[in-house]
Amino acid sequence: MPPYRDHLVDDVLAWWMAHGPDPDHGGVLTCWDNAGTRLVSHDKYTWSQGRWAWLTAAVAQSSDRLRVDGGPYAEQSLRAARFVRDHALLPDGTTAFVTDREGTPFEPVTDGGLHTSVFADLFAALGWAGAATLDDGEGWGDLALVTLLRSAERIEDGSFRSEPYPVPAGHRSLGLPMILVGVGEQVFRATGAAEAAGVVRAAAAEIIEHHLRGDDVVEMPAGQEDTLLARHRTPGHTLEALWFLHHARDLLDGPLAAPAGLVPIAGRALRTGWDEEHGGLFRYTDVDGGQPRGAPLAGGTPSPDPYESLVRATWDTKLWWPHAEALYTTRLLAQVTDDPAMKAWADRVHDYTFATFPEGPGREWTQIRDRTGAPLEKTVALPVKDPFHVARALLLLTELEHAGPELQEEK
Repeated sequence: MPPYRDHLVDDVLAWWMAHGPDPDHGGVLTCWDNAGTRLVSHDKYTWSQGRWAWLTAAVAQSSDRLRVDGGPYAEQSLRAARFVRDHALLPDGTTAFVTDREGTPFEPVTDGGLHTSVFADLFAALGWAGAATLDDGEGWGDLALVTLLRSAERIEDGSFRSEPYPVPAGHRSLGLPMILVGVGEQVFRATGAAEAAGVVRAAAAEIIEHHLRGDDVVEMPAGQEDTLLARHRTPGHTLEALWFLHHARDLLDGPLAAPAGLVPIAGRALRTGWDEEHGGLFRYTDVDGGQPRGAPLAGGTPSPDPYESLVRATWDTKLWWPHAEALYTTRLLAQVTDDPAMKAWADRVHDYTFATFPEGPGREWTQIRDRTGAPLEKTVALPVKDPFHVARALLLLTELEHAGPELQEEK
């Protein structure tokens, strides 16, 4: 396995620890341009603050294996957790989507309210779960659990918000049960709460019932099958969901609990999503591969739906996060199943990713690129250079390397 630890510690974490932490107000400054050379805003998105709290806690927990001083990372995690709790947590238990540098929340869209996304709530819960693994004297575990359960309830009853890309009426979104599995599993590890395990099981059941069709994962199922949204697929989400499910396998029953059942799903996502001309994974594809196609939601072109417009406009971009997720998922499944096709995919993904995204010694990745691999100065979901997917994947790959052959299971 390549030396992922060195790239994580010497480049990615080194860059973030030098450029991200806010020594005056806590939390992390993430509004950097794509190349990481210019800070364009001091705004702090709760989504990213929670992710930073979790990531730095995970690094602190793995400090011996990474051969780093865990103290500064633990300090960063607790400072970010406190920043979100003290400034972004709203009286109704939701979170503000964004604050200014000092921590004053503001509306991301005029008259849109402070709370606009259940994903921000869940990433706050993830960060508090991370902090709980370090020092739960401030009740981080309880806060993470309550936030997880309230978020799951809003998703279940349909009262959730998910801006900037609301789920269109009549559709389901894979991102919702997927994030409940990922965050729920981490809250369970931090607290041991049966309620968190229940959230994971219910979310996995949702994926099986509504999103899984054989080895195909439908991103946004709906009553109509001929629309662009019903036909489109998101390879990166599928691959990320698979390793979430594998990490939660002790909480699950059924087809998603065994790694051998995940390999065909991963293989289809990779084959459908791979760009045979330029290499790498497309952001979105059609169910049959290539450019997403199908009727628009509103019966006209262009569609006014922001998510559909996003799919049409950015389907062939090459983004940091699907490749980071693919790096880990392919290597994980190859190691635990000894599947030769998955081993070949792991090498293929590694070779493309490391030839395309890293910026060089002591630097992070250029996170957003066009189909050919050239840098793009664009916004993806949030106007931030996100300190999460890349470092998390490299950390998990380092852990996987140390897990060794004992991790392998029967095919």
